[in-house]
Amino acid sequence: MNVMAPAIDDVRHLQQRLQERLVRTPVVRCRSLEDRLAGAVEIHAKLEFLQQTGTFKPRGALSVMLQLDDVQLKAGVTAVSAGNHAIATAFAARAVGTSAKVVMTKTASPVRMQACRSYGAEVVLADDVHTAFDMADALREQEQRYFVHPFEGQDVVTGTATVGLEICEQIGDFDVAIIPIGGGGLCAGISSAIKQLNPDCEVIGVEPEGADSMHRSFASGKPESIEKVLTIADSLGAPFAMPYSFQVCRQNVDELVMIDDDQIRDAMRMLFTDMKIAVEPACAATTAALFGPLRGRYAGKRVVLVLCGSNIDWETYATHARLSKC
Repeated sequence: MNVMAPAIDDVRHLQQRLQERLVRTPVVRCRSLEDRLAGAVEIHAKLEFLQQTGTFKPRGALSVMLQLDDVQLKAGVTAVSAGNHAIATAFAARAVGTSAKVVMTKTASPVRMQACRSYGAEVVLADDVHTAFDMADALREQEQRYFVHPFEGQDVVTGTATVGLEICEQIGDFDVAIIPIGGGGLCAGISSAIKQLNPDCEVIGVEPEGADSMHRSFASGKPESIEKVLTIADSLGAPFAMPYSFQVCRQNVDELVMIDDDQIRDAMRMLFTDMKIAVEPACAATTAALFGPLRGRYAGKRVVLVLCGSNIDWETYATHARLSKC
């Protein structure tokens, strides 16, 4: 199936619409990380974890909800998430004046559940991710709520493409972009914007070993699923890929790499030690990739790391810190 990625003019138009509600997150030069590589690589980081709700997710959620008519806004929305997308859906629902009933897994962080409720959403709990999607389908049928997908669809990808547009506007020319992959919505959007504005840039997607649905999909040539999510980077733990985001990633991502949980924890410690930031595991994925499977590849290059989220409670963060081996 051939799909069209969002045109850059459409991304610019959405960027204008989002300005009233969202933050233009900064890009910073990471000289302390460069020192670890003896200055061989120029490293910049897009600090998207400073976005409203602590992740990039409101971009896609708002992109979807801004298209809803009055009838649908009255009925409300629903979503499935381990946390970040649920929080973003709750935030976006309040921003556009509708109600949200979000489905989260019972293992989701209580802090993330409370964040959803603080934005006015009702939280419904499911035993696992697959059951959660079934419950959201039931809410859609029984209450006519609009399902705001966490990573699939052109509106979602247009939303995440605004991250790529900002990176290009803020940095200008760069050689490599390293982007985390869960379901693929973030990577699809950023990569499509970058390839339109900076076509010679190499785009690398990063997945955790315990959630490798995009790797499997690239290998087979069609969206694939995994039996179980087994990674500390729960925000990247999509149980399956889907057609639109998969195809856009396939068109614009030059290579996929995988990292393990130990590499993620070590990168979390590195970001805390060197940059004084405490982020969730998914956010550290790109740093883990640069200092893991990609180490030594980009001498003399200008590299951009996308740092995607910071929704983690102190106890969980402290546990990962103790388990880090670096």
